[in-house]
Order: sequence, then C-alpha cells, then structure tokens
Amino acid sequence: MARMKFLCDSERCIECNGCVTACKNEHEVEWGVNRRRVVTINDGEPNEVSLSVACMHCTDAPCMAVCPVDCFYQTDDGIVLHDKDACIGCGYCLFACPFGAPQFPQEGAFGDRGKMDKCTFCAGGPEEDHSVAEREKYGRNRIAEGKLPLCAEMCSTKALLAGDANDVSDIYRERIIARGSNKGAWGQNLAYNAAGRKR
Repeated sequence: MARMKFLCDSERCIECNGCVTACKNEHEVEWGVNRRRVVTINDGEPNEVSLSVACMHCTDAPCMAVCPVDCFYQTDDGIVLHDKDACIGCGYCLFACPFGAPQFPQEGAFGDRGKMDKCTFCAGGPEEDHSVAEREKYGRNRIAEGKLPLCAEMCSTKALLAGDANDVSDIYRERIIARGSNKGAWGQNLAYNAAGRKR
C-alpha cells in the first residue's frame, strides 16, 4: 500500500508562493488560515533557503497522540485527516506538531480558537466523497479523483513533490545524483557544446 508524503527540494524552491495560492484557491480556505506556507531561512543572505511547509502526514503523527477527543485518523495510504465536528479547539495538536501545521481561525475577541484546520493532502475528510459537506469543511477531494495535491502540481520548479513515498524518494534521489552533472542542469546542452565550452 502506498504511503503518501510531501517533500520540498530546497535547491529548487524560489519562494514564489504558487503552492500557497493554489491551496487557498482550491479549497477556499478562510481568511487567516494557511494550510501551506513558504518559510525562508536567512532571508536576503547568500545562503538563503526556502521551503514549502504544511502537514507532513507523519507515520506516527504527534497530533494524533495528544488529541483528547481523537479527532485525527489516518487513512490506509498514510494521510492524516481530522474530523472538524469532533474538534474542540483545545490547541494541543498545534503545540505537538513540529511543522506548525494545525491552524486555528480567530473567531472572537482575545484569540478564542475555532475548529482546527490543516492540510488534508487534498483528500477531503470523513464525509462522503465529493459531498457538499466535505467540500465546505475540508475543500476539494482530489485524491478521490485520482489526482495529486494541487500545491505540488502547481509548483513551477517542481520543488514540491507529493505522492507515494517510494516514488518521491526515487525522484529526489535521481535529482541529487544528477546535480552538478551535464544531464541534471536545465538547458545545459543549449549553453555548452560537447567539449564543455560556452557557446
């Protein structure tokens, strides 16, 4: 059985926020909630690194372990989902998650928490697939349509990979091996002739 995972190649991420915009538009996420965000380390420095971050759908998810009402569950393919009807907004999952994936909309004064929201790997929720209730609470269910998450599909540099963990690992492994070589660089054959001299 496939284990669905995300991987962001920091060597390719250009901080365009296309993944963030795609997610917001696809799922009509409410204002103040970002299921996916781009984090930049050493912004403006020569060694700047950007990563697209969301729920990583952990195999042994800490959010599931700390939830007092067991609103989290894991599908057969490893996607960690939650039941908004069961959520009490306690925030334990937010403190347990190393990626800061759980998001809480500010529904009232003094930061009262609402129902938790997070990346669903475009797999919907516990309601019937493609139902109105599923769409309103969790967004579009692209996995049931046989598609990958839109954030990964819309990534212009293909820095964000999503899918079966083995396939994602194979793609990343090929990239690492090819980096710095003739076959790994885009446009290498156009810029250089066979002898390696610049045209």
